Amino acid sequence: MPNISPSYLQLGSTIGAIVLALLTIFIRLKASNKPVTIKKIIIPPLGMSTGFLMFVVPVTHIPLWWALVSFIVGWFIFSYPLIRSTHFKKIEDLIYAERSRSFIVILFGLLVIRTALHQVIEQHVSIAQSGALFFLLAFGMILRWRLFMYKEFKQLTRN
Repeated sequence: MPNISPSYLQLGSTIGAIVLALLTIFIRLKASNKPVTIKKIIIPPLGMSTGFLMFVVPVTHIPLWWALVSFIVGWFIFSYPLIRSTHFKKIEDLIYAERSRSFIVILFGLLVIRTALHQVIEQHVSIAQSGALFFLLAFGMILRWRLFMYKEFKQLTRN
């Protein structure tokens, strides 16, 4: 098996994060033209939850308090701009996400912050542990954002 330098892994993970962020922006922009459903709100965090299987592999193990701090930062800090930029509108009994220019700016901002944090954190932990920390941060962010979306969706469907 070839010996892969950690700098190549770091570069690869950074490029991968950029590609995924761009893909997310593209998908979110296309989704704003279609009605929102409960299924479309719930599936992303459910699908993402399969990522917890990474913790079966010992190299991803991190102290519990690191995991909690990472999740809490995602829950309270990183989810906030997404929640503030997410609005729904009701058109003929269908609910749509309003397209927000700030959403794109927020996603790029979160990507820049995440990439900068990644560079700092990877100096102190392994790449696998860094991946675990950022997965937990992203899961906390997306879970809170999607719970907010669910609540807003339910309020609009009651009216």
